[in-house]
Parts: sequence; structure tokens; C-alpha cells
Amino acid sequence: MSQPIPMTNVDLDQLRAFVSEGFEALGLTAEDAGIFANALIFSELRFHPGQGQGVARLRRYHERIGNGEVNPRADWSVVKEGPALALVDAHNGIGTVAASKAMALAVKKAKEGGIGTVIVRNSTHYGSSAVHACQALDQGCIGIAFTNAGPEMAPWGGREGVTGTNPWSIAAPSDQGFPTVLDIAITTAGKGMMNWLIREGKKMPLDWAITPEGDETDDPAAALKGPLLGIGGHKGYGLAFMTEALTGVLSGGGFGLKPYSDPNKLDVSHYFQAIDISWFMDPEDYASRMGEFVQMAKSRALRPSFDEILVPGEQEARRTQAKSAGGVPIDNVVLADMQALGKELGLKTPLDGLGPYTGATL
Repeated sequence: MSQPIPMTNVDLDQLRAFVSEGFEALGLTAEDAGIFANALIFSELRFHPGQGQGVARLRRYHERIGNGEVNPRADWSVVKEGPALALVDAHNGIGTVAASKAMALAVKKAKEGGIGTVIVRNSTHYGSSAVHACQALDQGCIGIAFTNAGPEMAPWGGREGVTGTNPWSIAAPSDQGFPTVLDIAITTAGKGMMNWLIREGKKMPLDWAITPEGDETDDPAAALKGPLLGIGGHKGYGLAFMTEALTGVLSGGGFGLKPYSDPNKLDVSHYFQAIDISWFMDPEDYASRMGEFVQMAKSRALRPSFDEILVPGEQEARRTQAKSAGGVPIDNVVLADMQALGKELGLKTPLDGLGPYTGATL
């Protein structure tokens, strides 16, 4: 029998301060700790907690930094640079921080020449792609971000992993009160959501993953032992494959089976691009045109059983607004672990619950 996972609302400002202080305690500079904390809060607000890109990452990074997988004080260096391009080495540092600095450089180049592209090698897990794509919005740019990852996706027709979830995000402004933001893994789902369904006692769709023997399954526990499947079958595999071509292969970094194969060098590569809207038109005109496009999509006739049409980023904008106003719902297991970690690290910021989460959806 399925059952909801108990959750507790936590004050947003307190949560942000706790996570930032936690990363400082793990060895990050105050600036880098703030970048990382803001990124995790962004993801916690926008996404379903089962996707695993939120504040629960604090514990994972405590482990990664403690065992030497990630260097919290790594250098960030430009290997090669041109007017519109740059190649960066992250030196096995915090991927989210390296990504933030790389997108800032891409935006700088875009404001100077219309477009900027920065590729990063020798990095680590960078979290949600939307964090980095949306970073470009504040500077009047369209943002594009994607990354390779560990080999969890099977090639079409295969039963062993060879590419990662390789998530993409494209962020573009609109005048509708929220930016339009695509944020997708190239796999149909991730293993975080499978673990969530196991805890809820639910089955999963047959197109999420296969068993190690290559069989379809709706059992998330069985699927955890096998590889993930790409969105759209062979099309998702093709997108993930070419993401490797634009990240790990082109950067001179790890690709395919190499990312995460060596615990001392996670070898992840990222791609960032910023496009200056003002090179093409007045940014307000662009936002208005995007708003018109949004309304074109939302005004189409509905299919049976659908209540409305959403555009990319709309559902996430609603989640962010709701969670920011009423407290951020945190899985009780995660909250207890974070409170325990706070004591281990001697953090001064408390992490108190505001009360049980009683919402219907996440």
C-alpha cells in the first residue's frame, strides 16, 4: 500500500543560512559556500525532493570532501581563451561553484560580442542545470547549460550504462511573471525518484530503466540495479551521446565510462552558453514576444482529463512561490540527518521545523 513520505516545513532564510554555514565548515570560502547554498536552495524550491538536487547534498559533500573525492579549495583556471570561447579547468573542485564562475564568464563574453561559450573539464557534480542557465537571465541573456555524468544510461539496444543522465537547461525570459526554463535529464527519470517511489510503496513506469539482464520492469528496487533509459528511446540515447561529444570529448576531459570511475578525479565536464538578447532586439521586445508565444501554447484546446496547459518553467515557478511563502518542505529523514550533521560540524545556525507539511503535491 502506498503512503506519503512525512515532511516538515522549514523557514527559508534559516535553511539558507544553515547550508551556507555548513559548507564553510566543510572548507569552502564564504563566497563559494554562499554560491553553493543558493544553488541548492534554488533546486530545493523548484524541484520534487525525490530528484535529489536540493539541500540533502550537504551530507553527500561532507562525505566527498572528507574522503578526498572533491577539493573544496580547488583552483579555477582558464586554459585557453578567445573573444567568444573559453576552456576552463576546475581542478576537481566543487562543480556547482566552477559552473557559476564559468557561466559568469560566458555572460561577460556575450555582452562583449553577442555570444559566449565556456566549456569546463576536470570538474565534479554541478547540481541542477537550471541553476546555471538561469544565472544568465539577470544579465539580459538566454542561458544554456548541460553536463555529462556517470555512466547510468544504457545505449539503445544495450543493457549496460555508457552515458550519464546528462541534463540540459535552456532559460529564456518572458513577460509572464516567470522565465521559461527547460530543465530535463536525458534519461526518462533518475535513481533518486526510484528511491522515492520505493519509500512510497509505488511502482514506476516501464520506460524508466531496465534490469541488469535487460528486461523491462515496473519495480524500482529491481531497476536500481540496472541502467536507466533515455527519453524517447533511441532519441534520448542520441542526445546523451552527443552531449558527451560537446562536453567530455571536446574539453579533453572524461567521457562515457570515465566520469566517476576514479574517486580521486571525478572527471566531469560541463558546457555553458550565454546569448545576449540585445544583440538581436530590445530585451523588453523579446520578453513580450515570448509572452505572446506562452499564451499561444496555453490557449490551445485541452486533451481529455487535462485541466490546463503549462509551459517550461511554469510549474517550477509555482513551486518556488508556494515554498517561499509557507516554508520549505523537507523530508523528515533528510531533516533529521541535517540536524545531526549540524551538531557534528558545530554549526551555530539552528534548523527548526515550522510544523508538518500538509500540502497535496510536491
